[in-house]
Amino acid sequence: MKPVNLKRLAEELNLSIATVSRALQDSYEVSAATKERVRALATALHYEPNAYASSLRRNQSKTIGVVIPKVTNHFFALAINGIEEAARQRGYHVLIYLTHDDYAREVAIIQHLKGGRVDGILMSVASGTEDTAHIRSLRDANIPLVFFDRVRSEIATAQVTTNDYESSYQATEHLLAAGCRHIAHLLISNNLSIGRNRLQGYRDALHAHGLPPDPDLILAGTMNNEQNVGRLQDLMQHRPDIDGIFASVERLAVSAYHVCRQLGRRIPEDVKVVGFSNLESVSLFDPPLTTITQPAHDIGREAARILLQAVEKKRAISPSQSVVLNSELVQRRSTATA
Repeated sequence: MKPVNLKRLAEELNLSIATVSRALQDSYEVSAATKERVRALATALHYEPNAYASSLRRNQSKTIGVVIPKVTNHFFALAINGIEEAARQRGYHVLIYLTHDDYAREVAIIQHLKGGRVDGILMSVASGTEDTAHIRSLRDANIPLVFFDRVRSEIATAQVTTNDYESSYQATEHLLAAGCRHIAHLLISNNLSIGRNRLQGYRDALHAHGLPPDPDLILAGTMNNEQNVGRLQDLMQHRPDIDGIFASVERLAVSAYHVCRQLGRRIPEDVKVVGFSNLESVSLFDPPLTTITQPAHDIGREAARILLQAVEKKRAISPSQSVVLNSELVQRRSTATA
């Protein structure tokens, strides 16, 4: 039996292969009557289009690359779900690449993707990235890029983020309202916009309440959890007056719980803790953790929507397409006053 492909449909209908292809794509160049004939035969013969061949004709892979620091962070797991949902609805596949927050690894991944393996890239930048030449080179390769969460504003493209500054300001004010006056800020990275924005929100909230930020209470976190616990333990032993901790990422909030337990500092009686986190299990912490919860799924879905729209319409992506979504302060017992 002859295979059911465009050539066979064309032969049986006495049409050209190009006309059959256009009819199946609902082209305005083909009459309604011809479209109906083509579709009827395609249905009768159980014709299935060859997605690979179709992609080759359009010079598209129907695949997007997603470059993220890690998957252990629950935020990125939720964001990937949003990306995959938007991609699946448009018939695209998703390839996930992990930088493990390593600059050299990020450079290697971008070089790999420039080989035409994907139609576009969604990216959350590694904390160790300072030189962005590898990211800028994507423009020369005509590969569209959209940042999400961790962005580099000097690169002219769309970015999908949350209101990090406002959320951090709100979180710091929440600790102040709970009676805290010596609030430690656990910083993710000064290289990242989210780190700088969250730090600035913390500083400005303290200023607004007549409390100049104390540089000794700003602690830079690392990728090593043992190091984070050790550094925070040293800080809290050196500064026993610390009565509040604002963690800019969830792993640092977890470190804060470990250190408070080791030092016998009760949460929330002695130290109140708030942190950015999308972990569902924070409600099971002892005590449950007050969080800034980001709309991670929506961030991923929105970033994918912007990218895929540009890929399909073959249009450049501009910073004016950027989107800022709001996070939510969820109060739990780690900041309770009674």
